[in-house]
Amino acid sequence: MELLSAHVGHWTGAGTGVTVILAPEGTVGSGEVRGGAPATREFALLDPTRLVDRVDAVVLSGGSAFGLAAADGVVSLLRGRGVGFPTHAGPVPIVVGMSVFDESVRTAPPDAAAGRSAALAALAGEPLETGRAGAGTGASTGKWRGRRDPGGIGWAQRPAGAARVAAVVVVNAWGDVLGTDGSPLFAAGDEGARPQAPSGLENTTVGVVLTDARLSKNDSFLLAQSGHAGLARALHPAHSRYDGDAVVALATGEVTEGADPDLIRAVAVDVVADAIRAAVRPLT
Repeated sequence: MELLSAHVGHWTGAGTGVTVILAPEGTVGSGEVRGGAPATREFALLDPTRLVDRVDAVVLSGGSAFGLAAADGVVSLLRGRGVGFPTHAGPVPIVVGMSVFDESVRTAPPDAAAGRSAALAALAGEPLETGRAGAGTGASTGKWRGRRDPGGIGWAQRPAGAARVAAVVVVNAWGDVLGTDGSPLFAAGDEGARPQAPSGLENTTVGVVLTDARLSKNDSFLLAQSGHAGLARALHPAHSRYDGDAVVALATGEVTEGADPDLIRAVAVDVVADAIRAAVRPLT
């Protein structure tokens, strides 16, 4: 599916999956980790002080650290298409990976072939399912109450003045998903349940915020921070030591005039919250 000018596709396996966001040429990206237990790939280069400002793809996957291997398949595919940061030895694809913990850690986590399949689905324009699909296949929420409430993957988009903002989020949180009124969606009558200690390192919410505005790498970093504000608005608790919460922001750059970075950031908070709720209440 095309979301703004990016292409997004899933590979869904047995209790796990991969979701790939392929960014158009010239996309500027940055990101921020706020969870205490992240599983990421190439995240250091997203720092605004680092040389490379482009991002060619973001890979969301199950399988925790093992699932980061899915990015290898996307790197190989993009290299074959001549996509990447130019070097004297040829283009080097800049592919960022973020993984959530699911039961495939015990069995068969996503691999390079799975990542390649998700990227090919994105290029083919296949419809993008929400809920238990792609990287959200094995996700759950509400674990801080000793529950296993629905998790999954969701997406949303809104206008932001002259620009637009979209988000794709995989929700596998320790906490509850909150409705627009701030109350838990799946804990009605159970709000007083005794909170449980985090279970291992099994919780993570990861996402990508996209805008078609032209932003600098530093502005993209600030946009990723606003994505985390949206995460905190729709999840409680968020950003625990046992969550690997991380957000990447991508600016594709088509809108060159009239785009206000602060308005884009404000809208991004709502869009990320929308995407989180869509992950557990799939679109119909």
